[in-house]
This record gives sequence, structure tokens and C-alpha cells, in this order.
Amino acid sequence: MAKYIYPAVFTQEDKGYSISFPDFESCYTQGDDLTDGLEAASDVLCLTLYDMEQDGQEIPTPSAINDVSRGDNEFVTLVSCDTIEYRRFYDNRAVKKTLSIPSWLNDMAERSGVNFSGVLQDALKAKLNIT
Repeated sequence: MAKYIYPAVFTQEDKGYSISFPDFESCYTQGDDLTDGLEAASDVLCLTLYDMEQDGQEIPTPSAINDVSRGDNEFVTLVSCDTIEYRRFYDNRAVKKTLSIPSWLNDMAERSGVNFSGVLQDALKAKLNIT
């Protein structure tokens, strides 16, 4: 789970752009214009990387932008995405966890009105270096 930057090939079509990522076999999208294409490219890249992370697949090293071939009606640009932000937005469902703590610690925390879920979330974010 991280931030990624990969080169994307934008091919100008009669209407808009088709977009592919040479570092991935099945990572394609399209956009009606350049703005739409950049947003769609970031979305499909994030979804592809999210799925790879979930499946435990090896994430490929990005190609150097100057090494990516392009045709006459194509250009190459870098596209970024953040799979942590993607997870926060699309996979924000609550998951119940059972855990054990010492009774004395539980008593003190309850008397102080501690939100156990909040503390656990904060601690996990700190442990995983997620801001």
C-alpha cells in the first residue's frame, strides 16, 4: 500500500483519448478529453494496483518514461495514484475485531471514557506510518 507513479501512453482518437499502461497487461481506459483521461487513468491505475496488493501479487517496477515507445498520435506522461487514499474512500466498511487486554487496563480506560476503536485505529495508523 503506497503511492505510485507509472508512465501512461495517451493515444489521441477521433473523440478523446485511449490510455494504456505499458507496465501492466490489462490496465486500459479512455477519456473524452485530456482532463477526463488523466482522471480515468489515475482511477484505473489505482484499481489495478489495489487488486494486485489484495492478491499479494508483485508490483512491477515502473518503466522509465523515456524508454516507453510512442506512435505519431501518442504521448507519454506520468500518472500517480495512492492506494491508501483509494482504500479509505472505497473500502471504509467497519470490521469487528476481538482482542484481549489486561482487566486493570480495561477498567482504567472505561473510567476515562476511552474510545477503544479510535485508539486502536490511531495506533494501527502510527504503526503502519499512515498519516
